[in-house]
Amino acid sequence: MNIRKILSQNFFERDTLTVARELLGKYLVKKIRGNEIAMMITEVEAYDGFEDKASHAHKGETARNKPMFGKAGVWYVYLVYGMHEMLNIVTGRKGYPAAVLIRGVEGIAGPGRLTKFLKITRAQNNTLAGRKSGLWIEDRGVVINNKRIKKTSRIGVLYAGVWAKKKYRFLLK
Repeated sequence: MNIRKILSQNFFERDTLTVARELLGKYLVKKIRGNEIAMMITEVEAYDGFEDKASHAHKGETARNKPMFGKAGVWYVYLVYGMHEMLNIVTGRKGYPAAVLIRGVEGIAGPGRLTKFLKITRAQNNTLAGRKSGLWIEDRGVVINNKRIKKTSRIGVLYAGVWAKKKYRFLLK
C-alpha cells in the first residue's frame, strides 16, 4: 500500500521539538515544471520561542521573521550570507515564534544545497505548505526508530551562548 498523506496544519501546531523529531522520515515535496520531486527529510533544527537566543525571533517581530509569529504550517524562507536560502516550517501556536529548519534530505546535506537543488526561493516565504504553494511535506508511512536518531547542538549559532548547546538538531544516524 502506497501511503501519501500531506501533513496538515494540525501536525505543525504542536511543540516545536516534537515536530522537529517527527519530521525525520517525512518527505519534502516540491513541484517543479509539473513534476513532483520528493526527498526524505534526514536532518532538522528547531528554533523555539522568544527565549531561544539562536532564533531570529528572540528580539521580537521584524519584517524578516514575521512568518514565525503566524500560523503553523507556513514556510519561513530567508537569505543567509547573501547567497543561501534557508527553508523553515513554522510550528506551534500563532503569536509564539517557532520554526524548524530543514537542514538535509536523502542525498543532500546542507540547507543551502537543499534549497538550491529544489529551486526554493523567498517566493515561498509566508506561504502555506501544500499543493497550492507547490511545496509541502508528506507522511509516506516511514517509521524512524529512536535508536536511529542522533540529537546534537545546532550548527553555526555559537553567538547564542547556552542556547547554542541545546540539543535541538535531529538527524538520522
